[in-house]
Amino acid sequence: MITVHHLETSRSQRVLWLLEELGVRYELKIYQRDKATKLAPPELKKIHPLGKSPVITDGGEVIAESGAIIEYLVETYGAQASGDLAHLQPAPRTPEHRQCRFWMHYAEGSLMNWLVMKLVFMTIPTQPMPFFVKPIARQLCSTVQTKLIDPNVDSALAFIEAHLATHRWFAGEHLTMADFQMSFAVEALLSRANDASGSPHLRAYKQRMEARPAYQRGIAKGGPVVMGA
Repeated sequence: MITVHHLETSRSQRVLWLLEELGVRYELKIYQRDKATKLAPPELKKIHPLGKSPVITDGGEVIAESGAIIEYLVETYGAQASGDLAHLQPAPRTPEHRQCRFWMHYAEGSLMNWLVMKLVFMTIPTQPMPFFVKPIARQLCSTVQTKLIDPNVDSALAFIEAHLATHRWFAGEHLTMADFQMSFAVEALLSRANDASGSPHLRAYKQRMEARPAYQRGIAKGGPVVMGA
């Protein structure tokens, strides 16, 4: 049986959603973040040397990294999927396949870098530090966000909004692997962007995602998706 080693408020929520969609039986083992550092507990290193989540075990296989896990689950358990799951892995050399591949890489290769930096620089001024350092830290973090992080987050927001204006799901009309990979990034982007109110297509996408019973079951089992500042 598959075991999902799930860290609270983490990327592994996308794995739970996919498993619920596929109807695959799995065991869920939940790990709590360190209350002070917000980092994963050392117990995860017993599962995989990197000590990160998500990571799954399936028989003798230990698989880490969201994209690799999603591809493994779709290839192993999704071949016979039907209905609106029949296109999880689009046929090679089609526009849908190229879109799926792009968004699978974009989620972690480009977008999440800026969203993680945004969370870090939002959090630094709230951490304990000598009183005379706090104004400096606050100003530094504000400058980095304003000059570097926010322009990149805003650019990503506009890019995704324009794409979803002409695509129901990230690869086209059908749900694919890319939607599971992008799901965490969508939640984080809407949570951390300065002004996501002007992104109706992205918000509509999030509503479609959240309306799926399998997504709701994943949330019920794994808890909230994103971590606030």
